[in-house]
Amino acid sequence: MAKPSLDNNEDSAWLGEGPSETQVTTGPDGGEITDGDRPAWDSKIQYVLAQVGFSVGLGNVWRFPYLCHQNGGGAFMLLYVFLLLIVGVPLFFMELAAGQSMRQGSIGVWKHISPKLAGVGYSSCIVCFYVALYYNVIIAWSLFYLGNSFQYPLPWEQCPVDVTTNGTVKECESSSPTSYFWFRKALNITNSIEESGEFNAIMTGCLLAAWTIVSLAMIKGIKSSGKVMYFSSVFPYVVLFIFLIRGLILDGAMEGITYMFYPRLEIWGNMQVWRQAATQVFFALGLGFGSVIAYSSYNPVHNNCHRDALLVSGINFLTSVLASLVVFVVLGFRAKNIALRCVAENLGLLNIMASHGSNQHWWPWFNMTDPSSVSIAEYREWYSHYSSMVGPNITDCSLEEEMNKGVEGTGLAFIAFTEVMALFPASPFWSTLFFLMLLNLGLSSMFGTMQGILTPLMDNFSLLGRHHTLLTVSSCALGFLIGLLFTQRSGNYFVTMFDDYSATLPLVIVVIFETISVAWVYGSDRFLDDVEIMLKWRPPVVYKYLWKYVCLLAMSGLLAGSLLRMVFRGPTYTAWNQSTASEVTLEYPRWALAMIIMLIVFASLPVPIGYIHSVLKNRRVRNTCSEEQGGQEMYCEFYTKSSPTEQLDSKSDHRVLSEETEAHSRVAFLPMGSEHYRLLSQQEEEDDEQDTGL
Repeated sequence: MAKPSLDNNEDSAWLGEGPSETQVTTGPDGGEITDGDRPAWDSKIQYVLAQVGFSVGLGNVWRFPYLCHQNGGGAFMLLYVFLLLIVGVPLFFMELAAGQSMRQGSIGVWKHISPKLAGVGYSSCIVCFYVALYYNVIIAWSLFYLGNSFQYPLPWEQCPVDVTTNGTVKECESSSPTSYFWFRKALNITNSIEESGEFNAIMTGCLLAAWTIVSLAMIKGIKSSGKVMYFSSVFPYVVLFIFLIRGLILDGAMEGITYMFYPRLEIWGNMQVWRQAATQVFFALGLGFGSVIAYSSYNPVHNNCHRDALLVSGINFLTSVLASLVVFVVLGFRAKNIALRCVAENLGLLNIMASHGSNQHWWPWFNMTDPSSVSIAEYREWYSHYSSMVGPNITDCSLEEEMNKGVEGTGLAFIAFTEVMALFPASPFWSTLFFLMLLNLGLSSMFGTMQGILTPLMDNFSLLGRHHTLLTVSSCALGFLIGLLFTQRSGNYFVTMFDDYSATLPLVIVVIFETISVAWVYGSDRFLDDVEIMLKWRPPVVYKYLWKYVCLLAMSGLLAGSLLRMVFRGPTYTAWNQSTASEVTLEYPRWALAMIIMLIVFASLPVPIGYIHSVLKNRRVRNTCSEEQGGQEMYCEFYTKSSPTEQLDSKSDHRVLSEETEAHSRVAFLPMGSEHYRLLSQQEEEDDEQDTGL
């Protein structure tokens, strides 16, 4: 869809379009920003791909399948859909509508609702920066594995030889080739977060390459990143379908799918599962980041954002299901291979025992049978009868037990999947395809995350808006320099820290304040009135009650649950012990706990600071405006936004305020200068402020 020309006969949205073609808004530094200077999406497809690319990320591939795996399979999916409909879609629609109607980034949107909520937008920017820092490290890991995929055999197929002993490297032999390659060759990881170690030179180079790609793709804003989305958003779906078709013909695929969809409804009584489902809905749609608002702000005013909310949410869920199918057919194949290998090893031991002259009546059956012809079910039936007669060296071989060993996050992508792909014919091809998919999933989400930082800053600081290229390059350079923290040998532990704690609590706090500002401060009825003008039809009234009560209660419950879990369980992380070649759970040292607290506080602090700053500023302006002259008290004139009906009836253009009235309007309820305003008496202004609760 081409950039719209604004016609004076069109209905106005929140920012009210007047008679002229160019819509004028006023930035916080007093500079005028016109829509003529604001970029727009080249087409509706480009915009939808951008929103889908941002919301569909690595979490859909390795987090959602893991949660299904651990929490009842099909039962978790039903719970997820329920929370998506009553919490996810309403909040997603709210952010889309706010960004599209106000045509501002997250800072400008919430400052427009009330100056006291300006800090909400700044908190979003900080959290986006946190996420960008460690998310690009994951992209760097994908680049590293992609580069190593052009080898045959793949470097993680077999354990390397120790040149000093002429035998297999002990660490690899005690774990697995894929685990060894990940922890030792890729990360060269230390035993704990307290052992920092030197920089990993190869990963530092990959991180520089990742930030360079992001910088080049975003250097011209949505004009460049939008075009990249055509490939980065579509390519992962092509790969997922290819992997699904390939996976369905694997031995063990049906067992994996059965395990995935079999519903265990008893999990609905576990509040921890509800918390995990709500968290997944929250992060899957990218709520609170400001990226959804930023992307929608480049839309034409009358775009049907309600349909977009349903479309993107639906695509996101279906993508999670598709990714889960791929993961479970692959994990089913992997589990069956491990179980069959277990059967073969145990039968080999039994045949050796039989060859030593044992006359037990059950030896001949195994001795005469080809181990490869014995099914897992047959072996388990035998084991259930004779397990007490054999030594501890003979073990059970359960496919279900292997499936129950849940793998998530980097372990799924860089250990479990690499292990399976090494078993495929033409394994370098499948490995290249897989890591290209991860790279594109990461980049499309990364573009949205960076847009959540750059758009609000450019909208609210005209100097930055005039130097978009410099701001983009500087932000990426700063991200790379701080990101060096993650390329130490202990860097993976800091990635885990940021992933677990830097975003969750601040984002939930941000969304709680967003919901309060729309549903209670601005007013849900007033919000729906403005959306009706924008869409030319009124959304269902159920949104009013969902925003005011259900979403707010759900987000508050999620915040309380996350805080309680952090307090009672204590922050821990999983470390790799080189001597035992196994993962161990460790507690964070005190300095790391202080760092976690600092990250959370720093991201949340703009909310109270913004409120206090606005209150003090209002008080200072009131004191300045109210002075005694000749025994009479002189008041400043305040302006308030007209109702939608008053805006439509008004034929005069009040969009450009004088410098004096613009300065006074900053303490009004809706301070942006691009709307139709009517003069408000001092008494009316005080009553209006009491009604909003501010």
